[in-house]
Amino acid sequence: MTPLVQIDLWAAGLGIAYALWSIWWVLRQPMGDAVLQTPYQAIREGATAFMRTQYGTIAAVGAVIFGVLWITPHYGLLTALGFLLGGLFSGVSGFLGMHVSVRANVRTAAAARTGLPQALRVAFRAGSVTGFLVGSLALAALGGFYLLLWQQAQGVTVDLGPLAGLGFGASLISIFARLGGGIFTKAADVGADLAGKLEQGIPEDDPRNPATIADNVGDNVGDCAGMAADVFESYAVTLIAAMLVAAWSHPNDLFGQQYPMALGGVALLAGLIGVQVVHWGGRRPLAALSTAVLISILLAAIGFYWVSVHMIPPDAPYSGMDLFYTTLVGLAVGVGMVATTDYYTGTGFRPVRQIAEAARSGHATVIITGLAVGMKSAVVPTLVIAFGIVAAYLLSGVYGIAIATVALLALTPVVISIDAFGPVTDNAGGIVEMAGVEEEAREVTDALDAVGNTTKALTKIFAIGSAGLAALALFVAYKLEFGAAAHRLDFQLDDPYVLAGLFIGALLPFVFSGFAFDAVGRSAARIVQEVRRQFQEHPEILEGRHKPDYAHAVSMLTRASILGMLAPGSLPVLVPLAIAFLWGPIGPPGSAALMMGGTLIGAVGSGLVMAIFLSTGGAAWDNAKKYIETGHFGGKGSPAHQAAITGDTVGDPCKDTAGPAINPMRKVLSLMALLLVPFLL
Repeated sequence: MTPLVQIDLWAAGLGIAYALWSIWWVLRQPMGDAVLQTPYQAIREGATAFMRTQYGTIAAVGAVIFGVLWITPHYGLLTALGFLLGGLFSGVSGFLGMHVSVRANVRTAAAARTGLPQALRVAFRAGSVTGFLVGSLALAALGGFYLLLWQQAQGVTVDLGPLAGLGFGASLISIFARLGGGIFTKAADVGADLAGKLEQGIPEDDPRNPATIADNVGDNVGDCAGMAADVFESYAVTLIAAMLVAAWSHPNDLFGQQYPMALGGVALLAGLIGVQVVHWGGRRPLAALSTAVLISILLAAIGFYWVSVHMIPPDAPYSGMDLFYTTLVGLAVGVGMVATTDYYTGTGFRPVRQIAEAARSGHATVIITGLAVGMKSAVVPTLVIAFGIVAAYLLSGVYGIAIATVALLALTPVVISIDAFGPVTDNAGGIVEMAGVEEEAREVTDALDAVGNTTKALTKIFAIGSAGLAALALFVAYKLEFGAAAHRLDFQLDDPYVLAGLFIGALLPFVFSGFAFDAVGRSAARIVQEVRRQFQEHPEILEGRHKPDYAHAVSMLTRASILGMLAPGSLPVLVPLAIAFLWGPIGPPGSAALMMGGTLIGAVGSGLVMAIFLSTGGAAWDNAKKYIETGHFGGKGSPAHQAAITGDTVGDPCKDTAGPAINPMRKVLSLMALLLVPFLL
């Protein structure tokens, strides 16, 4: 085992140990009195039931694919094992993270009654479980599977092709987890807002609303488990893409294959040090979280320099300093995207205030202005990524594009820690509201929830940008695989098959998002009807004399979201199969391979811009509503507030369902193309 792989595995082991210790610490915190227990138990039972149903469905689909990969001669047992490992680790990271998140919400609510510093410590420690499990399990899966492939090679050049199976397993889990959780959480949120806030005028998280428990369950299954699976997949797939590019560019270059894993290892160690700052954060949670990220970036950059310059062999086909500068490009892309997102989603800046002011004119103008803000928000992040791609290529060639993406995603543990902190604080606020405890506790949870909304918006952009770069790296790997098989593949823009593929690929994010929106709309309509039914049959619910049937609402949404995720989740699998097996046999030789490549590029371009537009625009609508709720333009209950609620309702499936789910959609598409190369030669 080389030192580079040792760095990967040692860091993974330390990260897993830290996550397990954090679980132990969180579960030892007090849960508060019986008043907090009732809503907590309902949220816990609903989340567990949803995850059991969702992962049962995913496991059934995965078992079929595992069998197909095993018995297909082009793939075999190693690719099937990689698929199993990627899917299993992705599922475990999401499930364990959500398990702790659900149990931390009541403990954060109890800590809020003692003050903000302790509530921040509990919530962030719970979030760091998800963050470090995601990063550590991704490094462990890649490092362990790489050693298995190396052992199988027995001194011959290592065949890294089965790594595509591992990435495909992680991506398949991710797309269904993202879609299922996103449909559930936004249907519950929209339904609760429409039937509760708008129709009855009752506050958010009011225990009289039958959909309020489903709304809190959705925060965990969407923003925690779904995000964990999404970013695990992005991280694992990015490492895989970089390793494949190195293997197919320079087959005997072991340093190039192992270098991405070492970058991930040193960045994880940097994150372990950086996050400790949060626990000294006191009464400035956003400043503490920002400082943790900045320290992690600085320490990671130092580690990148050491690995790049001092561990590179003299015969490597790359310059150590060029590789180091390439990693800095990746870090700069991440910082640039986050800074822009903060401008478009922060309540202190013009875009959000512009939407809030438009709400004074009515529902239509708040929608129009929100669309305009979302569209314009895509400009700078897209340009940052474009310049980052060019800079990375000039420094280290096509391998540099993959390395810049690895450097960006190496921040995964600390970034996901501050993201998973969000649903914990959101649920804690809901529990405090439903339990009716003292106002001081609610002020603490509101302060933490406001920070959590900001960190969730920033993390979504981090995931979108990294997913776009990862999909581009996978396209490079797709093209290089043909070269490795002695088949040259030239993509010319005047080639009709490439052009056809570009249009098909550009279309896919729109069709995919349409399916996702449709699923949220249908599910939300059902929950609105259910809430209305309960209010009509039991008017005493609104008087506080009859308990709503929370369980029925959760059960109904679980079934609807599982069914709703199947059509969009299948799309990026079926399209490559159609190109390979429907067009391939009837088209000219090589045309299917060109069309497939064009499809990948088209999906990368339109998917990146659309995901930024949906995610940033949705967050801006949400924060415009919150800006009005703080007392501006009439405050809560005003006509402007009613219009802003409509904008937030439209923005919810944009930022939490369709926008984030485009990320794994593009990578499933790319990995399917990689796996189908033997049938396209």
